[in-house]
Amino acid sequence: MREELKGPKVENVSIALVEIPLENNEKEYIVYLLNLREDIIEGIIVASTGYGENPNTGEQVKTSTLRRGIELMLPNEAARIEPIMPELFHLTNEFWVSFWIDDVMYDKRFLFLPGSIKQEDFKMIELLGQKGIMLS
Repeated sequence: MREELKGPKVENVSIALVEIPLENNEKEYIVYLLNLREDIIEGIIVASTGYGENPNTGEQVKTSTLRRGIELMLPNEAARIEPIMPELFHLTNEFWVSFWIDDVMYDKRFLFLPGSIKQEDFKMIELLGQKGIMLS
């Protein structure tokens, strides 16, 4: 692909999956978009979908595609995107993020690959004050 068609490189924008403790030792998993830039991002669209193989049957599985629009995010701000069920961790969970900065469109695909969401890999995400996995 020609370099000028690839668009500008996305830096300092991340997707994070965090674990939120609930009552009775239960946990909820939430996906966030993080603006770690020093400027405002606008016109944000996040499209998410899961796909892969059912480990029990070998059947191909695909979740619905969800879209979330966010008007703008300030520097060092987090926006809640959606909850995610642990039953989907065996799939590739894709989050395609598009946004604008100063009339320039940026987009990036973030992937949680099958088996990559493991408790032992969770680290503290300072902006959220929770443990989780962050993709940059």
